[in-house]
Amino acid sequence: MDLIEIKNDLSIRSKNGIPFLLSATIIWIVITVIYLQPFAMNQKNIYMLFSTGLMFPLSVMMSKMIKADWRSKDNSLGDLGLYLNLAQLMYFPLLFWVFAKSPNETILVFAVITGAHFFPYGWFYNTKAYYLMAPIISIMIMVIGWRVDTEDLWFIPLAMVFSLLILIAWLFLDYRNKVVLCQDIR
Repeated sequence: MDLIEIKNDLSIRSKNGIPFLLSATIIWIVITVIYLQPFAMNQKNIYMLFSTGLMFPLSVMMSKMIKADWRSKDNSLGDLGLYLNLAQLMYFPLLFWVFAKSPNETILVFAVITGAHFFPYGWFYNTKAYYLMAPIISIMIMVIGWRVDTEDLWFIPLAMVFSLLILIAWLFLDYRNKVVLCQDIR
């Protein structure tokens, strides 16, 4: 099997990472609700960070629900997706610095990090959706951040929810096309 076939096989088996994006959508909905509350900004930021602890359990649950296999042992790229996701953690020192120095920008930086970390999944799953949505999300969040006041920071996580839903729909279409293509080849 060549590299493109390996990536397409992984893309089909893991359904383009959609279980993780569904989980992220739920978490960003929770974050939106958090930022709508009358809590102090530091509390909102702490609750936001705690809510990310739901990511892995939700992803495992979503994978089972939609029958996606993201830990395929017989695909040589299987573990790379996990490493790509863990790479996002390398940006957390920046997030913690912003949390300490400029709490009102924490949600913005977290959203930009989240959006930007999607970029390498374009190569991983052999799909343009990640390649295009990563910069779109990052730039869109930055522009929203320039426009909103502190009282309206909830708009940033809400924009992430809609961006994730668009990305999920696009990835689902890509997944369906790959399934059809693979059936035609056989």
